[in-house]
This record gives sequence, C-alpha cells and structure tokens, in this order.
Amino acid sequence: MNAYSNRREWVQALQLLGIMLQDKVEVNTITYSAAISACEKGGEWIRALALLSTMVREKVEVNTIT
Repeated sequence: MNAYSNRREWVQALQLLGIMLQDKVEVNTITYSAAISACEKGGEWIRALALLSTMVREKVEVNTIT
C-alpha cells in the first residue's frame, strides 16, 4: 500500500483496499492512512475524506498521521 502512496497511484491503492476488505483481511490505521495518503498525493481530496469517514464509521483508530 505504501508503494502505491509513494507513486501517487491512488486507483491501485483503493483497489487493493477493496480486495483486502472483500477477502476479510483485517485493515488498520496504517492501511487506511496509506490509502488516504495515495488519494491526497493524487489530488483526490474527496476520496481521502471519504476514507477518513469510513475509518470513523468502522471504528478504526484515527491518529495524528491520518
């Protein structure tokens, strides 16, 4: 996920997150933060904010990095 973030590949980051959720892989603050970062670096602020909202709804811990 971090590799996608570093390369601003937000589409791939969101696809990977979706696959992880579909396959019931536990996602955490780090996973969401990397996806949010990929969206932010790609200029996809609305998507980044949607992920943050999902974190809150799913009760995933939000930290200062997020």
